[in-house]
Amino acid sequence: QVQLVESGGGLVQPGGSLRLSCAASGSFFLINAMGWYRQAPGKQRELVATATRGGDANYADSVKGRFTISRDNAKNTVYLQMNSLKPEDTAVYYCNAAVVQITTDISQKDYWGQGTQVTVSS
Repeated sequence: QVQLVESGGGLVQPGGSLRLSCAASGSFFLINAMGWYRQAPGKQRELVATATRGGDANYADSVKGRFTISRDNAKNTVYLQMNSLKPEDTAVYYCNAAVVQITTDISQKDYWGQGTQVTVSS
């Protein structure tokens, strides 16, 4: 079993910064892509940013230039540095990981964290 544990959410004023972390643990071979998604009340979950194992990043247009995704493969951890936060960034942020496991064969499965609340408000 694989667990993703997020941390770093909270309440911040507009223009402020937060750094989210997500650490993977459990039994697996390696992790391919890791990323962050968010879901605001009444809206569908949307992609925020993803990073390949090699570090190539992809961002939603709404966060480009403000958010930076990074990862530490040795620690199986992904980070999201969020700067210049806006009220519309308010959402529950979820970590996602594409985990490769070896049992009787090699397989890849998506895992999700429990989510961390980010609230941007004055």
